[in-house]
Amino acid sequence: MQIVSPASQNAPMTVPPSSDPRMPRAAVAAFAAECLESDIVSIEEIPAGLGLRRFYRIHLRGAPGSVIARVEAAEDPAGRPANTAPEPPLEPLRSYLEQHGLPVPHRLGGDANLGIELHEDCGDLTLERAAALAPEHRTRWTRRVVDTLPHLQSVPADPAIPAFGRHLDEALFLYKAELFQQWSLPTGLGRPATPGEATVVREAFLWIARSAADAPQRLAHRDLQSRNLLLSAPTANARITWIDLQGAFLAPPEYDLVCLLRDSYLPTPEPEVDTLLRDVAAALPDVIQPSTLRRRFDLLTLTRKGKDHARFLVAATTRGQTAELAHLPATARMLHRAAEACAGFAPELSRLADLIQTLPEHAS
Repeated sequence: MQIVSPASQNAPMTVPPSSDPRMPRAAVAAFAAECLESDIVSIEEIPAGLGLRRFYRIHLRGAPGSVIARVEAAEDPAGRPANTAPEPPLEPLRSYLEQHGLPVPHRLGGDANLGIELHEDCGDLTLERAAALAPEHRTRWTRRVVDTLPHLQSVPADPAIPAFGRHLDEALFLYKAELFQQWSLPTGLGRPATPGEATVVREAFLWIARSAADAPQRLAHRDLQSRNLLLSAPTANARITWIDLQGAFLAPPEYDLVCLLRDSYLPTPEPEVDTLLRDVAAALPDVIQPSTLRRRFDLLTLTRKGKDHARFLVAATTRGQTAELAHLPATARMLHRAAEACAGFAPELSRLADLIQTLPEHAS
């Protein structure tokens, strides 16, 4: 089978070297050509986000025209708590969700040993970008995603799927606490956090961990935010596809709602948040009082957005991804709002709220 370029069916395709040491770009193209039994026209790397995986769009001579190659990269152990297992492979979770009617990409092939998956090309129009192009549809798109969460949370547990053995546990909350006190607090305090201030964060996050452990545990995407939602077009009824699923785990029913409605890239207006939380409470598989759902939503906002705030700083400082700093003000505003809502729940949260209020809401 010959790999061809757009200009000539006889000339070999020029493949620049890949930044991924595990599988060079030429090898990705060769694998796709063999797996799909199709000539390759070209291959281009898709700009990476905060993760370390590499993604390529591969253009084919025939149908389906293009596919996405998802290539695993060496994991950074600092991206998870110590003594915990790394994220499992995407399969068989993706297949299981597809079988249950969830909006995930269709798989066209892959090799677990090589760490490569070939998926349908769902485009590159994220919810974030679509909302900028057609802001009049943003509310409808957000509601459509929210309305799918009861379906996700009703998927029966299968012990053969690793996601059902993974949990939002105390170790993860403590990991988020460590990130927040180490990276985020200095932006508000103007200095590193003292041991006492670090203890305040740790105790508050542990208090939230205990509250989360008492909640129903349902399957969560774990990162259901606007950059992981692909639209087929900037139209009201466009197909919406969920990507970046491999981190899924069991968590309180509010977890994905926090990821979506407290999205640093595309924040949802407060009146809309109130409406969506009220409406979805009645549709979830667990009977949850709206006040309970709202309480856990605010508590999980503190830990999730605390981690996100820190991750933006880590990306800018250690990887040179300084564009991520633009999302700090919105994230700080969400933290301020949640801290104010939760301060009266416990002394631990009141002390945390005092520290959170130091975070600036303006770009430095």
